[in-house]
Amino acid sequence: MEAIVKTDFHFPGQVSKYTGKVRDVYDIDGKYLVMVVSDRISAFDVILPEGIPYKGQILNQIASKFLDAVSDILPNWKIAAPDPMVTIGHKCEPFKVEMVIRGYLSGHAWREYKAGKRTICGVEMPEGMVENQKFPEPIITPTSKAAAGHDEDISKEQIIASGLASREDYEKIEEYTRAIYRRGSEIAARRGLILVDTKYEFGKKDGQIFLMDEIHTPDSSRYFYAEGYEERLAKGEKQKQLSKEFVREWLMANGFQGHTGQRVPEMTPEIVEGITDRYIELYENITGEKFVRLADTEASDKDSILKRIGENVTACLKTL
Repeated sequence: MEAIVKTDFHFPGQVSKYTGKVRDVYDIDGKYLVMVVSDRISAFDVILPEGIPYKGQILNQIASKFLDAVSDILPNWKIAAPDPMVTIGHKCEPFKVEMVIRGYLSGHAWREYKAGKRTICGVEMPEGMVENQKFPEPIITPTSKAAAGHDEDISKEQIIASGLASREDYEKIEEYTRAIYRRGSEIAARRGLILVDTKYEFGKKDGQIFLMDEIHTPDSSRYFYAEGYEERLAKGEKQKQLSKEFVREWLMANGFQGHTGQRVPEMTPEIVEGITDRYIELYENITGEKFVRLADTEASDKDSILKRIGENVTACLKTL
């Protein structure tokens, strides 16, 4: 299947379009958002030069399932998923922070820890920990939501002092973050997985806090296989994981971490296919369902896919 790396729709009532690292978001009448999840892939806040076939479908379908699975905890922005690559939902005023919650010392937190730091985002980390060890309690390490470039670590007190959220709103968002993470961890455990860390975005609509964007996808979350976790931890071995971290590790091994002057290594067809396979593997493990490649059942050229998306979204908008 051809990767969809760019969209340029003109939906009824459309007033603007925002292009993110992965998502193209269309504002409809200032009331609704059409979020088209492309096959773009980013790492270290850089969009990589090759798209990953099926990635948009995988991310959208996982996020849609998990939004439904936590809808009893708080309202979320989703109204409908009219196409495998699209979610339509309420437009909210976003808090300009990402709520990162970590149950284990991995990824960015581990890199900071290994460099000698014991505080991240104003949160103390215990001495004597090893990579991928479970924290006594999950820690919340927010980042400021950058319009462009790198998101930056930020503490709770900095968020409140800078007016990114009131103390009341921030503490409610923290409470929701822990509750959603608990739910995601329970679902993952039933599938033989560990939800290591993840991030959430929140906004407000009519004075009420809403959960926004995607949740519990391989782009926003890190999963380990539970089987063998303790043994690998004891031996100091790498964990078997399902997340985008393998892409970051491949980039780092080839001399790229998003720094000025560095070049993205060549993404050969084999590399691209391997990334697709890993995304499908996560989809099937976390949902317990077989992934259906749309190319197996319909035309898979770019024009046909874009036509399908346009027709499905337009039909759905007529019902709102």
